[in-house]
Amino acid sequence: MATLAASLKEQLREGKQSAIDGFLVNGRPEKLLMRLRQNVDAALTRAWREFGIPAALSLVAVGGYGRGELFPYSDVDVLILLDQAPDPVLQARLEQLVTLLWDLGLEVGHSIRTIDECLTEAAADITVQTALLEARLITGNRRLFARLRESCQAAMDAPAFFRAKTLEMRQRHVKYEDSPYSLEPNCKESPGGLRDLQVILWVAKAAGLGDSWRALAERGLLTPTEARQLKQKERIFKEIRIRLHIITRRHEDRLVFDVQTPVAELSGYRSTETRRASEYLMQHYYWAAKAITQLNTILLQNIEARLFPTAGVARPLNERFNEINGLIDIARDDTFESQPSTMLEVFLMLELHPELKGMTARTMRSLWHARFGIDRKFRADPVNRELFLKILQAPQGITHALRRMNQLSVLGRYLPNFRRIIGQMQHDLFHVYTVDQHILMVVRNMRRFALPEHAHEYPFCSQLMANFSQPWLLYIAALFHDIAKGRGGDHSELGQEDARSFCRAHGLSAPDTELVVFLVRQHLSMSQVAQKKDLSDVEVLQDFANMVKDERHLTALYLLTVADIRGTSPKVWNAWKGKLLEELYQKTLRVLGGETPSVDRELRNRQEEALKTLRLYGMSEQAHERLWDQLDVVYFLRHDASDIAWQTRSLATRVDSDTPVVKCRLAPIGEGLQVTVYVRDQQDLFARICSYFDRKNFSILDAKIHTTRHGYALDTFLVTEPNFAKNYRDIINLIEHELAQALTSNEALPLPRKARLSRLSRSFPATPTVDLRPDERGQYYLLSVSANDRNGLLYAIASVLAKYKINLHTAKIMTLGERVEDVFLIDGPTLNHARSQIQLETELLDVLKV
Repeated sequence: MATLAASLKEQLREGKQSAIDGFLVNGRPEKLLMRLRQNVDAALTRAWREFGIPAALSLVAVGGYGRGELFPYSDVDVLILLDQAPDPVLQARLEQLVTLLWDLGLEVGHSIRTIDECLTEAAADITVQTALLEARLITGNRRLFARLRESCQAAMDAPAFFRAKTLEMRQRHVKYEDSPYSLEPNCKESPGGLRDLQVILWVAKAAGLGDSWRALAERGLLTPTEARQLKQKERIFKEIRIRLHIITRRHEDRLVFDVQTPVAELSGYRSTETRRASEYLMQHYYWAAKAITQLNTILLQNIEARLFPTAGVARPLNERFNEINGLIDIARDDTFESQPSTMLEVFLMLELHPELKGMTARTMRSLWHARFGIDRKFRADPVNRELFLKILQAPQGITHALRRMNQLSVLGRYLPNFRRIIGQMQHDLFHVYTVDQHILMVVRNMRRFALPEHAHEYPFCSQLMANFSQPWLLYIAALFHDIAKGRGGDHSELGQEDARSFCRAHGLSAPDTELVVFLVRQHLSMSQVAQKKDLSDVEVLQDFANMVKDERHLTALYLLTVADIRGTSPKVWNAWKGKLLEELYQKTLRVLGGETPSVDRELRNRQEEALKTLRLYGMSEQAHERLWDQLDVVYFLRHDASDIAWQTRSLATRVDSDTPVVKCRLAPIGEGLQVTVYVRDQQDLFARICSYFDRKNFSILDAKIHTTRHGYALDTFLVTEPNFAKNYRDIINLIEHELAQALTSNEALPLPRKARLSRLSRSFPATPTVDLRPDERGQYYLLSVSANDRNGLLYAIASVLAKYKINLHTAKIMTLGERVEDVFLIDGPTLNHARSQIQLETELLDVLKV
């Protein structure tokens, strides 16, 4: 037995390596899959014979192995088919055979059944029925295997099988993000992957319609062109899956970030100055997945029509389109060729007739093939330009229309620059969608502001959108805001030129064109001002107001900014960013309304509002005076009236406290905890507080640092932690006790932890940057840092600042997915010398690296 195992193992190893070496030379996936299958077939046949298995039994390959495709590290699924229930001796021998197969290093999935048992299992489990559909005899009793095939075919209920497999496919799509554009797709299971192709062949074979693309074309379910396209896309995915197995040396079907570059390089892609090799690979992957998704829809509709024939009556919608069974159908086979403008009109008709669920297979197929007619002449036709604007101006269905247009490659044909960013990845560590999907997500977010049923999500945005004339201009801006990504250079500057050309070509007025161009050029400005600058600074507000010019531009930019941030990643948006943006909007609106920014008026308003709140608390009229006498104007301008009232109530009787005072509450913005620290100032205070939050795995979203006139630190932090909402009362009590205790300790600060980067950050590391320069008034220094995010990063920065005896006045903490961009307002004697500045920047760069 040991000799046989060793011999077979060597046979399998040499056969696999020879097949892989051949693939790496000739690049032919079909030959590799066939040679690997033949190699395993030979080993299993030899083992079967050496074990002397009775001639009445059959060894059957099922599943993908039965289909004749064996990837380098795929499972080997076999059925040992019995003519009758085995006796104990035979059962033991078969179990020894299976054990040998595992000892050979094969990932074996096995079953030992009679024909009746196979039929019973198939009736109960659609997966078993599917595996048997692809059964192939390896060795043994041919007649027994033939009986199995005949029995399975006789038991097959093709309509029920179709329903089960399409339902299974929908469930699988949901599991895999319901999109072919996942940044780390599974090339086998994700929508548009190999499994979608297999589903087509399974249901076609079950219905007796053919088991190959060529056979389906001969039966009229596919055109010869579509059959060639599917075969080509299938080959692309097989090549990717093979290379995944070769590189990872295991059964790996996920194109995770770690392996995208090696797979790309093994596939022959090379990096350029503007794009990684992996970006070229993934863009071609997405193009192929998109084509498979579309052809999959067409084919399944055609097969469904064969299995479930219905006598739908065509109801005319106009001279060019009919409605059949809730789907839009072309009136003639050559509708799109004879009247090219109908390639846009069909999407407008779907918007104007919300009762329609989609297109018939005939319509999709005809449009899919006719899309190549959308050329320069088509785009220059005034009728088509008017139709495209009508699609954006429709009262409903705009998002669905644009997504359908993208899926059917009409949008990219009509907007050539949009076609360039289809499937383009964004390795900026906070976008989780490809550029085209991000753009469509931003349009979708903008549309939701305009729909009453979504008004509860962002009430303020919905209110602004309801009063905004011509909201379709915002949709145009959304379409173009990132359209120049990946070209090199500033995508905002390049994109504004694309937007200007589009607006002029489509007859927009000069003011409307200027608004769209402004939005594309400045779409990043509002978030940068809100998150990186001091909104209590009157000059910051005045400069921003001068940039936006009027309320219409301000409102449009605010709506686009919110929609854009929400469209990058579910992790990027939070209530704190929402508060900052709304605060900037409201303050700028007052400036645009003629209100001259006045420090005295703002100070008076905040103090009066805070006093009203204190009266509600039942505090006396003079209770606030001792604390407020120690606070300067900057404190009142940087804190909301509600924060001033809360801190005053907490500290009024402890103005000269000898022990640290720590107060904590749920943040008024509805997300996270607000923590106030009041203690005699000390050099390493900020670092000590950051150290505590780091140990407790809290993330600091914002920090306001203030020093009173009599030398106390009054610092406010906004922090969050994944589970605080479940037991926030306990967490609040814990912070108030433990942090106060930590601030009385004289122990040396612990060394910052060397935390690991996330897998995404390791694959696409951001180059750390440190920028130190005087502020505009020359009173303080602005320190800006950017790096990959990781646990403990803020504490590491704070430790360096403490070492150089840097005084911290404000901290703007901005997390963008996997990247942080923090801005600190600082001063200190160390900053007065060029050499010490260089040393500080060097040490900061060191701690930003991992």
